[in-house]
Amino acid sequence: MKIAYLVNTYPRASHTFIRREIQALERLGFTVHRFAMRSDRAMLNDPDDKAEDLRTEHVLERGKLSLLAAALGWMLRHPFRAAQAVSAALRMGARACTRNKHLVYLIEAAFLAGRCKDLGIAHLHAHFGTNPATVAHLCRLLGGPRWSFTTHGPEEFDAPVALSLGEKVAGAEFAVAVSSFGRSQLCRWAALEHWPKIKVVHCGIETRHFPAPAPIPPKLRLVAIGRFFEQKGFPLLIEAVAQAARQHPGLHLTLVGDGELRGEIEARIESLTLRRHVTLSGWKTGAQVREELAAAQALILPSFAEGLPVVAMEAMAAGRPVIATAIAGLPELVTPDTGWLVPAGDVGALVSAIGTLAETPPERLASMGVAARYRVFARHNVDTEAGRLALLIRGVTNG
Repeated sequence: MKIAYLVNTYPRASHTFIRREIQALERLGFTVHRFAMRSDRAMLNDPDDKAEDLRTEHVLERGKLSLLAAALGWMLRHPFRAAQAVSAALRMGARACTRNKHLVYLIEAAFLAGRCKDLGIAHLHAHFGTNPATVAHLCRLLGGPRWSFTTHGPEEFDAPVALSLGEKVAGAEFAVAVSSFGRSQLCRWAALEHWPKIKVVHCGIETRHFPAPAPIPPKLRLVAIGRFFEQKGFPLLIEAVAQAARQHPGLHLTLVGDGELRGEIEARIESLTLRRHVTLSGWKTGAQVREELAAAQALILPSFAEGLPVVAMEAMAAGRPVIATAIAGLPELVTPDTGWLVPAGDVGALVSAIGTLAETPPERLASMGVAARYRVFARHNVDTEAGRLALLIRGVTNG
């Protein structure tokens, strides 16, 4: 079966879970065409991401005139569907106060409808309930393939009305959440009659990349991984490290990632004289991330908002306990035998959790790592989760 994936920016260092899901579906016999509006290739370090970039059709790289000509041609050949899609675009744009932007989405959707027909696409799956789902929904109204989408959070749940989540669930064949918490948030905005089509399919890891874990090192070393922006809470983590280092002078944190808050984080490290305790490593390849996890006693996630972060799954698969904030889907993953949950935004709670980690005997940390590994292998094997998604897709395309 030939299907397509639609993502706004792809591939991306923080979107490796999408690549893994696509490749797992291909192992199950699907032919998957990748659509993205744009590429993030200048920021790609991982060879697998670079290879994925070459496999992806980046729509906006065709140029505005080419897109517009193809879209208008499709709409002129399908005038009744075009009228329906224009009405939907204006309605959704009014909710978001971005009618002009939604007319751009309409052009992208009309182009996509033509491409899907040319390629023989049987089903279109969008990742994120933001503009990819908008384009996929309008594409269907324009005569494109049946569609579905995966929501991750927190962006979708921050603006459910502006994103027309209820209308998207109604228009899709099914909607996926990556956690039970995420499903509950979709149910809040979908009509009761559509609740049965809201499913949970976890993001997955490739277990083959996580052989027997390295022994947990004796030194108090933490690793945090993610994009440097507001929802990750990294500036707060720097404050927590500054306080915890007074009691534990050997404490060291490696921050893997980059982003718009890098300058602020660097300034905070300098002002708190933490250069000896904090290393900013930039983005790393998947193999290098696994090396950082092996060198750490635990992963720490100080997030203010999340979906269900894949980095927590990877840390647990590497046999490492996790310190995380008790938000969104994280309590479904991190349990008392696999790590520590703390209130979001609470510096003192982070400091206390770091202290608890420091005082936990090595054998207890090792047993927590074993429990973490068992839990994530059971719940987040990418082939198992892709199998669930495959059943959903086959169910709606064969119906």
